[in-house]
Amino acid sequence: MRRHRHRESGFTLVELMVAMTISLLIMVGVLTLYLNLRRSNDDMANTNSLIENGRFAIQVLQEDLAHAGFWNGFIPAFDDLSLTSVPGDVPTALAPVCADISSWTAQDKTNAVGIALQTYSGVPSGCSAIVTNLAANSDVVVIRHADTCSPGVGTCDALAAGKVYFQPSFCDTDTASYVLGSGGFTMHQRDCATVAERRKFINNIYYIRDYAVTPGDGIPTLMRSQLDGNSQQAAVPLIEGVEAFRIELGVDNVSRSGATLTVSDYQSAVSWSDPDTKTTPTNRGDGAADTVVHCGAGSCSRDNLMNVVDAKLYVLVRGRSATPGYTSDKTFALGGATLGPFTDGYKRHLFTSGATLVNVSRRRQTP
Repeated sequence: MRRHRHRESGFTLVELMVAMTISLLIMVGVLTLYLNLRRSNDDMANTNSLIENGRFAIQVLQEDLAHAGFWNGFIPAFDDLSLTSVPGDVPTALAPVCADISSWTAQDKTNAVGIALQTYSGVPSGCSAIVTNLAANSDVVVIRHADTCSPGVGTCDALAAGKVYFQPSFCDTDTASYVLGSGGFTMHQRDCATVAERRKFINNIYYIRDYAVTPGDGIPTLMRSQLDGNSQQAAVPLIEGVEAFRIELGVDNVSRSGATLTVSDYQSAVSWSDPDTKTTPTNRGDGAADTVVHCGAGSCSRDNLMNVVDAKLYVLVRGRSATPGYTSDKTFALGGATLGPFTDGYKRHLFTSGATLVNVSRRRQTP
C-alpha cells in the first residue's frame, strides 16, 4: 500500500503572536473610545444637573418672593393709598423669625404682616436650632405670606386644628383687621355675615448648608425651614449643589413727587400733590426701587425692609462631582462678594435673576 504523508496545517507561533498583538491594539482602541464616550457623557450629565439645579433654585426663590406680602385681599393700612386716616399698623421692629407663634405679641404680628421679607447675613437671633451649619457667603432669607390656595381645594391641605392661619376682615364692624394664629377666627366678609376665608400662614426660611460640617457628605445644599403648627420646623434639604447664595434688595424710599421718605411719612395720612386727581402721593412710595442694599452684619433695618419692592438673586451652583483634570481661574461676583478661583476640580456656574415683590410693589403704584 502506498502511504501518503500529510503535512500538518495551522498557525505558526509567530503568526499567533502577531494576531494577538493586533487584537490587543484593537481592544485598546475600543476601550479608549468607550472610556472617552463615558467621560463625555458623565461630564454632560454633570453639566446638565448643574444647570437644572441652578434654574430650579432661582425658580423656587422667585416664586416665593413673588408671593411675599400676599394677605388674601388685606392691605396693611400704612400701604393703603385709599385710606384717609392715620395708619396705626406701621411696623415698629423686625418680627421674630424662629420663635413659636404662640409667644408672639400683637405687635409682633403687626410687624410680620408689614414686613414680609427679612434677610440676614448670619444666623438670625433665636434660630440656632433651625438654621444649622450656615455656609459662608450664604444669606438667610425669611419670606412671609398667606397661602395662595384655598384650604381643601385641589391639592391644598384642608383646615386642621393647631395650624396657624391668616384671616382678613372686610367688615367695618369687626373689632380687628385680621386674625393671625391658630384660633379666634371671627372675621367676616363685606356683608358682615359670612365668615371670611382663612388661609395657612407661610413662614419660609432659606439658607445654604455648609457641606464640610455635619452631615459631612461633601454636597452643598439649599435648605428650607417651614412653619408647621405654631413652630418653625427643622430645615430640610431642598436643592443639592447650591454652594453660595446672596440677595440684594431694591428699596422704595423716594415718592413719585421726588421726596425722600422716612418711617415718619408712613405714620401720617396720605398726602396728595393734587387731592382731586390723587395720582401723586408725596409721602408714600411709588412701587419702584430707588436704592439697592445688601444686609451686612445682622439684618437690614426696619426702614429698609418695610419698603422692599424687588430683589436680585445670586446663586452659585457647583457640579455634583469633580471633573478629572478640570481647572479654572474664573471668579464669581455675588452682589458685592467675589468668590474663587477654585482649585478643587468642580465646575461652577453663577445664576442671577430679579424677583419682584408684586404684592408690595403694585399696591403703591398709581395711574
